[in-house]
Amino acid sequence: MSQKIFAEFIGTFILVFGGCGTAVFAASHVGILGVALAFGLTIIAAAYAIGHISGAHLNPAVSIGIWACGRMSGKDLLPYICAQIVGAIVAASVIFLIATNMKYFDMGSEVFAFASNGWDTLDGYNVWAALITETVLTFVFLLVILGVTDKTAPAGFAGLVIGSTLVLIHLISIPITNTSVNPARSISQAIFAGTTALEQLWLFIVAPIAGAILAGLVYKNVCTKKSIE
Repeated sequence: MSQKIFAEFIGTFILVFGGCGTAVFAASHVGILGVALAFGLTIIAAAYAIGHISGAHLNPAVSIGIWACGRMSGKDLLPYICAQIVGAIVAASVIFLIATNMKYFDMGSEVFAFASNGWDTLDGYNVWAALITETVLTFVFLLVILGVTDKTAPAGFAGLVIGSTLVLIHLISIPITNTSVNPARSISQAIFAGTTALEQLWLFIVAPIAGAILAGLVYKNVCTKKSIE
């Protein structure tokens, strides 16, 4: 296993364990703001820990968006995605082991069980709301990532900006979809959450990838120095 692939595995583990772990163990104590901060803080931690090794994508949609922008070779794309999905599943497995040793743990069968993603919650957001939300927010997320990691951007701030953006994304979309913008994070939780999450999983693969590809193409053709000139 190459150093880059291992870094993506570890980084995605940190993201899912920190973010989804907070949602499973502490959401009732820290609320939406606390969960949103947990995801943002894990991105910041991983970015400065492994960013110099692999770029700290931690998300198949991010890797696909960077590839669509022309900043990543096709031969690296699949290994990155595989490492991210495996890292997320291992993290979810650890969360599950801890959770099932809680005295009153109840997985439940409702939408958002085990920090999974979905729609048709008590708030009334339907599949179209979920699809639009996940596509648009992933598009925005990738534009920010591509902008702050551009070679012309000020150095040293990317992790903070990306982490802060992910906090904002969670504050907007936790009530709507429980926030994915990351297929690996959605896959890992759905495996343990069961039927409803697995039935709705397709959206949290399709929408982030679509948003990421669109962002990559827009940034490459509209926002780069060459395209501006």
